[in-house]
Amino acid sequence: MALRGDERFVAQNRRARHDYLIETTLEVGIALVGTEVKVLRQGLASINEAYAAERDGELWLVNSHFPTYPPARFNHEPRRLRKLLLRRREINRLMGAIRRDGMTIVPLSVYFNARGRAKLELGLAKGKRKSDKRETEKARDWQRDKARLMRDRG
Repeated sequence: MALRGDERFVAQNRRARHDYLIETTLEVGIALVGTEVKVLRQGLASINEAYAAERDGELWLVNSHFPTYPPARFNHEPRRLRKLLLRRREINRLMGAIRRDGMTIVPLSVYFNARGRAKLELGLAKGKRKSDKRETEKARDWQRDKARLMRDRG
């Protein structure tokens, strides 16, 4: 698990920054049951294919995978919908951006904050085309080569 300040990453969606252009990020809470929190603390959750969707005026995390917790007597469903905890104003702003600009809400990472609460970092994103991905890769390669040249020259 990687550390960022006093936040511990449990799961990350590394493909999100490759496939999408992230406009803004937002930290939200996530409603979990006890066995899901135990699985998160073990670092076994996956959000690689997950996305956020609106149902009945609320945001839900869809297609995330939290495997079952073997020692538990009563377990959770591994791919169930999980409610995202946001204020009504934030939900309306995100839904407006999705409807108006054709954007997507992509989960970027799951972590525990300083108080020990499970948080989800969401990104309001626009999909990249293949040419955009190539340009990003070219820019990254050029930055790497430039750093090598500067280091070799002294």
